[in-house]
Amino acid sequence: MKPLVRLLQADLDVEEALAYYAAAAPHMALSFLDALEKAYSHIQRQPGTGSLRYAHALDIPGLRFWPCQRFPHMVFYVERDENIALVRVLHGSRDIPATFHELSD
Repeated sequence: MKPLVRLLQADLDVEEALAYYAAAAPHMALSFLDALEKAYSHIQRQPGTGSLRYAHALDIPGLRFWPCQRFPHMVFYVERDENIALVRVLHGSRDIPATFHELSD
C-alpha cells in the first residue's frame, strides 16, 4: 500500500467540517472522523476505484474522489508513483469546480 499524504488544503477542509459538526451536531463529529478514516483506508487499498468525474473538468490529470459513507463529503486525491496525495475533502453540495478554482485565483 502506498502512504497517504494529506495536503494542507485537505486538512483545512476537514477542520472546517469538524467545526461545523462540533457546533451543529457534536455527536456526529467522531462519526465523521470514523467515516473519513474508512474512506482513507479504502483509497489506500484500492486507489483506482475512485471516480475520475472531475479530472477533465478541472484539468487535473488523475484526480479521483471517493465518498465518505453516511456523510455528504468527498475525498479528492491523486495517485502518484510514491504516494497518494489527498487534495481536498469537500461537501458534495458545493460547486466543486468553482471551489477548486478559488485556490488558483
